[in-house]
Amino acid sequence: MKLVYSFIALLLAQVSVAAAADTKKPNILFIYTDDHSYRTLSCYEGAESWAHTPNMDRLATRGVRFTRAYIGTWCMPSRTTMLTGLHQYGVQTMRMAPPYPGATYDPEKCRFWPAVFRQHGYQTAQIGKWHAGNDAGFGRDWDYQVVWNRPRHPDNAPNYYENQLIAINGGEPQVVKGYSTDNYTGWAVDYIKGANREAGKPWYLWLCYGGVHAPYQPAERHLNDYPGATVETPADIYPPRPGKPGYMQTIAAWERGPDGEPVLGDKAIGSEVGDDFERDRGRTLSKWSRQYHQAVRALDEGIGQVHAALEDSGQLANTLVVLTADQGYAWGHHGFRAKLAPYDANIRSPLIVSMPGTLPEGKVCHTPVGGADMAPTFFSFAGLDLPWTMHGHDLTPLLKNPDAAWPHTTLLPFTADKFGADCDRVPEPPGNRHKAGVPWYLLLVEGHFKYIRTLEANEPEELYDLASDPDELTNLAPDAKHALTVERFRAAAIAELQRTGAKMVDTLPPVKVLKN
Repeated sequence: MKLVYSFIALLLAQVSVAAAADTKKPNILFIYTDDHSYRTLSCYEGAESWAHTPNMDRLATRGVRFTRAYIGTWCMPSRTTMLTGLHQYGVQTMRMAPPYPGATYDPEKCRFWPAVFRQHGYQTAQIGKWHAGNDAGFGRDWDYQVVWNRPRHPDNAPNYYENQLIAINGGEPQVVKGYSTDNYTGWAVDYIKGANREAGKPWYLWLCYGGVHAPYQPAERHLNDYPGATVETPADIYPPRPGKPGYMQTIAAWERGPDGEPVLGDKAIGSEVGDDFERDRGRTLSKWSRQYHQAVRALDEGIGQVHAALEDSGQLANTLVVLTADQGYAWGHHGFRAKLAPYDANIRSPLIVSMPGTLPEGKVCHTPVGGADMAPTFFSFAGLDLPWTMHGHDLTPLLKNPDAAWPHTTLLPFTADKFGADCDRVPEPPGNRHKAGVPWYLLLVEGHFKYIRTLEANEPEELYDLASDPDELTNLAPDAKHALTVERFRAAAIAELQRTGAKMVDTLPPVKVLKN
């Protein structure tokens, strides 16, 4: 009889342990790259045939790959959305504070959600680039932080790849040698394996790579990669661009070179610190693209190493891994060498989500999603209620079933360098323009259609069928056959502004109606 009781007790103990394991909160590893186009991942449609990213591709085979991810428009607003779950106009008190990239905010009114994770038992960590205000939040938002704080140290802000001022846990920054992508990877691997955190507690790590931002510097070991690589010249690299707004007729970063291949020209305009166009002019598009892809190689290696650390430490099954970028980057597309503009070539990011055993593997989701969806999804996986109303939606239904019907549109607003209350009214030109010349806009995607409304008076609306016209060359908005679609998307964009409390909705400038 004692043997029976002992067996029952052991069985109950095993059931209890299994139940505890089932209810254990997952770790979350959020890998966030910089200016990193989906076109550089060899698992994505539109990638160069010679691009090779085996580790990112492997992550895609172990998870769900999203083909239409609109995470952000440029570095700072993309990051503030990641930290708040809010579009740029909802991030209150955040303001640029020269010299660039300095910025200030009131942490009582501009709360970052990792602090909420801390309050609910998570250990939070941030490693790498910071571009969301001078205050990087150690001790409030982060339990552990190894940060390159560009806003606080503007003189060091161009140092994307070497000699970075790194501060650990709020201490005095020190110049750190070595290639930054490798440094960040090493610190992340140590953290995953247990350094600088309490064993047994769930963790959230935001790993913020600076690659592949300008100056797109490869690791020395990759300088000979992709020999002889060439790229096709985008169809609308030179103006004019029929059907597009007025500012798009002036974008002319590239010129025809002596051999006919585009070279970076005299009208190229930098989008932020790190762009040195005087140094860069005259180099061919193929050479630039090759260098950009070379810089991606270290990112791919780093992602492989952090993924291996999860496997080796037995944490892979209980860790949600998310790989995305702040936004994409255009190389010649629509005349740009930049992000910012509302076209897929400029801003569309990779997005891969993996948690083997919990989420399906090797699946592709074609539903458009946005950056504001990240935080609600993390809260859902952590089993926590949202601490405030966020602008995005929990992606769990799509992660469980990538083919599921999705009742939401995806809005991505661009308000240049303005945030919060400074976006309550749409300013007149030039106050509504980024220094690179791109004006405020609204971008709305649903299904295979994309709608763009430039927020300047008498500019045309744009409508693109991304299935038949992935390069966004033909604006369908003037076509009478698409009039009802344009009306529906116009109304949907306004409805999204209203749903998310955007006061600018009352001052939208009129559109110019084009007719074919």
